[in-house]
Amino acid sequence: MRYAPAAMSFSQIKYFVAVADEGHVGRAAKSVHIAQPALSRQIRDLEEELGTPLFKRTPKGMQLLPEGAIMLSYARTILQSVDEAVRAVRQSSCETRL
Repeated sequence: MRYAPAAMSFSQIKYFVAVADEGHVGRAAKSVHIAQPALSRQIRDLEEELGTPLFKRTPKGMQLLPEGAIMLSYARTILQSVDEAVRAVRQSSCETRL
């Protein structure tokens, strides 16, 4: 069987972390400046790609499931790595202009 790499986007990862942090899609949508239906769709698409739910939907919001907690750990690492890469590139760019 051939391995198919994940097609999740950086935005989906950011949105996932926002929902996990806020525990509520509406508040998360405001924090990442996206419409709530679009954010919900991105989370559903991510869950579909991973083949498992990441959140338990409740009347009061969203609660991470064990699979979501695993994903959250990796998602935070990914976001941190991207931030570090951006800082390194910007620093290098500033140094080469001097």
